[in-house]
Amino acid sequence: MADWNDTQRSQQQSFTGASVPRTGEVYDEGLRKYMLGVYNYMASAILLTGIVSILTAETGLVFAMFNLETGSPSLFGWAMMAGPFILVMWLQFRIFKMSVLSAQIAYWVYATAVGISIATIFIAYTPISIAQTFFATAAAFAGLSLYGYTTKKDMSGWGTFLIMGIWGLFAAMLLNVFVFQSPLMDMVMSGVGVLLFAAFTAYKTQEVKNIYSQVRGNTEMMAKTTIYGALHLYMAFINMFLFLLRFMGSRE
Repeated sequence: MADWNDTQRSQQQSFTGASVPRTGEVYDEGLRKYMLGVYNYMASAILLTGIVSILTAETGLVFAMFNLETGSPSLFGWAMMAGPFILVMWLQFRIFKMSVLSAQIAYWVYATAVGISIATIFIAYTPISIAQTFFATAAAFAGLSLYGYTTKKDMSGWGTFLIMGIWGLFAAMLLNVFVFQSPLMDMVMSGVGVLLFAAFTAYKTQEVKNIYSQVRGNTEMMAKTTIYGALHLYMAFINMFLFLLRFMGSRE
């Protein structure tokens, strides 16, 4: 998922009037602490999502997401599939108008909702293949994020392309689920999804890094943009993991 409009960037710039720094610019210790805070938020959300997902599968709550007679999603299932999407869209548009505490609560609620919504992977795939895919995703994410942090290449122009690509991908996935129902198309879209969110990881890391110069010295905005950055990197990780799982996962 992505930063669906550019108004948030202008909101961030308005606090200091600072322009986005050149990618190769040397930063101080504050940037390292800022980025560490972003990664800590992201890693904590991934851990929370994993715990919630496992508990949802182990307690049998996951079965409440489906009509056992027809195999189709139940009302609860539809709510769990649509809920995280609605929540993250709302959070992205409202995060800079909320208090830091409200933004934190919404962030953790979102991570919890995602954990419930993806619990079905523990029914569909073997635990070993899930673990293998998770570590493969973590390694790929680390490399891509490091590239986004250190590269001198300006990736700001990637944003529009990536946003359009991600929207198009999810529209195509919905069409395939309800209309085409093609396994081949599903695999092709999974490959496209991996590539899109890999690029999104590098792009967002650079954007989060550049935001620091705009908000440093403003404690409240630093706290909010830390959550904002963690939210997008978390979404990149989760989506890349789920798309990779379609390739690497062994079915139960």
